[in-house]
Amino acid sequence: MRIRLVATTAVAAGALTALSAVPAQAAEYDSALKIRGIQYDAPGSDSNRCSGGNTAEEYLTIKNYSRSTTVNLKGYVVKDAAGNKFTFTASHSLQPGDYVKLRGGNGADSDANNVVYRDNCNFMWNNDKDTIYVYKPSGSRADVHSYTASGSDADRNGYITFHG
Repeated sequence: MRIRLVATTAVAAGALTALSAVPAQAAEYDSALKIRGIQYDAPGSDSNRCSGGNTAEEYLTIKNYSRSTTVNLKGYVVKDAAGNKFTFTASHSLQPGDYVKLRGGNGADSDANNVVYRDNCNFMWNNDKDTIYVYKPSGSRADVHSYTASGSDADRNGYITFHG
């Protein structure tokens, strides 16, 4: 009896350890909106100047994977591991299969061009590693992914695809 208890406890502890080792991106959330990919490292040398900088070349692509539901981005929040965040304050509707690129820098938001600018010339995503969180207006998570430049970006081009 004692041997079984010890074995059962060891198996349970091993299962708990395995569960706690699961990376953040392993969770699958019940949401039509998902992170399609990220250009976490803008091409060229990083320059966060508002005039002549390249923060607009750093972007996050969010896609509506629903087959039938249009999603309004108003109230959705995108954050990184350090707590930098962007809130979609204007209505921006994504039809089924549609996407939006959330870019750094300043520019004109456009439904036709599928772009929203953060109106901030600082880079949001780290070039070595980061975690991206997308929250619904209700505060629940829509999606989350972590990356490392050395482990997630096989071709080293600064772009990672999460959901195809």
